[in-house]
Amino acid sequence: MATARSIPSANFRTWPVVLALSLASLPLVVMYVYLFVDTVTDSSTGSLIPDTFTLRHWDFLWHTPVGKPSVWLVLLNTILFATSTTTVVLLVSSMAGYVLSRLQMPGRGVLLAGVMVMHAFPSVTLIIAIFIVLQMVGLYNTLIGVILVKAALDLPLGIWLMKGFYDTVPWEIEMAGITDGASRITVWRRLVLPQVFPALAALGLFAFLSGWSEFILPQVLSPGNNVQVFSVYLAGLIADDNNFDLNLFKAVGVFYAIPVIVLFLLFQRHLMNIYGGGSKG
Repeated sequence: MATARSIPSANFRTWPVVLALSLASLPLVVMYVYLFVDTVTDSSTGSLIPDTFTLRHWDFLWHTPVGKPSVWLVLLNTILFATSTTTVVLLVSSMAGYVLSRLQMPGRGVLLAGVMVMHAFPSVTLIIAIFIVLQMVGLYNTLIGVILVKAALDLPLGIWLMKGFYDTVPWEIEMAGITDGASRITVWRRLVLPQVFPALAALGLFAFLSGWSEFILPQVLSPGNNVQVFSVYLAGLIADDNNFDLNLFKAVGVFYAIPVIVLFLLFQRHLMNIYGGGSKG
């Protein structure tokens, strides 16, 4: 009975917080709604109220702007960049985190410290050295070059995150698999990975969103029209003084943000679980 009475009390205590957050978020929601409405309407000069419905601002979907690459090529490049970066980060982090968590190898402490130190360096401080290296190996102005650089810069955080989750998984799960004759790789793949799925899902989403929104690395390392991503494409629209179109910029920005909003709505549960640790079941 005490438990049953505590639930309404807890809800009563939390509703002011929910109300305050809703009121604080209301201007942002109104801003995003108005931004979308503004891309499909026209307004009179000096008026904030739209008076005409139009799809003219979205004609970049079927007509390529002058001097710009096709938006569909840019979309493909952005998807390839974000998904490839996410794949590399997940594969390397899931394996490296397990090794650092479970195996007492020589230099383990030094390696952990080195990983943390690498994460402390902002990408901007390394951009000149990275630029020179990519030119030397022939990967400048290519998608694969900027993908490798972005993945390498995201890996330290991914490795530390996965190590922390592996540390929460009980040894008994692995010992049971090894006792039954399974190899270490099989135990890791079939028994341990399912226990840290919340971390994998959250890390994958963080890596994808980080790649999707990255600007500095693609701008410096892959500026060509055939390898442009959306962030560089948007910057080019702003920098074009001769053909600047604010309505086009807003419509492209909305188009750029739609996948991020959809992903967050679909996977927000995994983001909330990232601090929950591995499953003990």
